[in-house]
Amino acid sequence: MNFRIETTTSGTLKFIFSGRLDSNTVAKLWQTCLAALTKYRPKILVLELKEVSYCDGAGIALILMLNKQQLKANKVCEINNLKSDFKKLLDYIERQTEEATTQEIATESLPQHLGHVAVDTIKDFRDNIIFLGSLSYHLFTILLNPKKLRWRDYWRIVEDTGPRAFPIIALIGFLIGLISTFQAAPSFKEFGVQIYLVNLVGLGLVREMGPLLTSVLLSGRTASSFAAEIGTMKINEEINALNTMGLDPVRFLVVPRILATMTVTVILEAFMILFGLIGCYVVMTTLGYTFHAVINQLHQAIDTKDCIGGIIKVFFFGIVIAGVGCLHGLKTRFGAQAVGRSTTQAVVSSLIMLVIVDGIFAVIYYVLGV
Repeated sequence: MNFRIETTTSGTLKFIFSGRLDSNTVAKLWQTCLAALTKYRPKILVLELKEVSYCDGAGIALILMLNKQQLKANKVCEINNLKSDFKKLLDYIERQTEEATTQEIATESLPQHLGHVAVDTIKDFRDNIIFLGSLSYHLFTILLNPKKLRWRDYWRIVEDTGPRAFPIIALIGFLIGLISTFQAAPSFKEFGVQIYLVNLVGLGLVREMGPLLTSVLLSGRTASSFAAEIGTMKINEEINALNTMGLDPVRFLVVPRILATMTVTVILEAFMILFGLIGCYVVMTTLGYTFHAVINQLHQAIDTKDCIGGIIKVFFFGIVIAGVGCLHGLKTRFGAQAVGRSTTQAVVSSLIMLVIVDGIFAVIYYVLGV
């Protein structure tokens, strides 16, 4: 690729190109051309392309960029002797750019906007129902025949979701138990019932704080991870490849993640409760209570139904976390910001669903007297 710059006293700057204008040569010329424009600030820029033997999209991008810089400065850019084949490519890309700009600028009326929102909502609802139906079918099939589950993927996801989340779970659990006990101690001291701090923290961890905090932490870590991973696979056409090979993406990608998250969430909740109780015990020792006194109070405060209620709740929380993350991953669209948008939506949606499911369980437990 040869490139020359010629200047005239009349304020005209000429760029003379010859050879190939492709991604390799354009990468070297881009900054050189911009620097020349900045230095000379010509009234007329002439792009002489008679000797260009090859021009691809990168070359067209360079031509359009130079033309845009001149137009932005209210000056002239002349494109001379571009071969007909390359001219067709230039015209096509210019049309695409103009259409995209027109679509961005175009505004719609309020009824049109509400109609688009309604249609998008119906489509999302339909997609969600299809996803839930397919997921339920494959989960039921695997429960009947566990050999159909991809166990290698299952154990890999268990490792990624569980042990790597353990440090933050342990830290948050310990701090929650420590801070809750410490904050409530002055109020309980006024009535001389500080031993019941163990009841407060123990029941809170087992019935509510343990399951919910574990799920919130996993929502930010696991749901976002699933959405980003599956979303990237979709952009790379890997989901379409699975469909082409006759493999259902829900069974192949979603089911192992659902089952792994359900398993890991229950285990991590147990560690959250354990470290929360350790934090409570640390404060209780500073108040003069022995280990045996704390254990005896826990035994009186917490019974089997409290533990079972928390386990059932966190079990469903795991389904929500993994399901929402995978759903938004599969719904990822194409574009530079698509994966980031899907990841954000997965975290927000999973948090909202966790609160809704927690409220449903609160009503059910109240009605049942649990």
